[in-house]
Amino acid sequence: MTSSTKESGHTQRPCDTCGNIYDKSFEVMHQGAVYTFDCFECAAHRLAPHCAHCGCTVLGHGVEENDIIYCCAHCARHEGAEDLKDRGDSSERIVETTM
Repeated sequence: MTSSTKESGHTQRPCDTCGNIYDKSFEVMHQGAVYTFDCFECAAHRLAPHCAHCGCTVLGHGVEENDIIYCCAHCARHEGAEDLKDRGDSSERIVETTM
């Protein structure tokens, strides 16, 4: 962070994603690092994983196989994944049926 602004006794830091300085910014500690964001969109853009198939930001649990994250079972199947686990419950294997 290269700059900050002080208003009303509150030090404002620029958003680590977009650089905006906002009086209602917030900090997130993630994997030992502290980040400043001006909105949840910027936090998600910077910290959320991306689907290994389509590249979209995975905001929910997503699914994974061998530590590779996908947004959904559809994308995982396109990449050949067969032993998917729901990221919300790492012990639960996803069993799919075809219609």
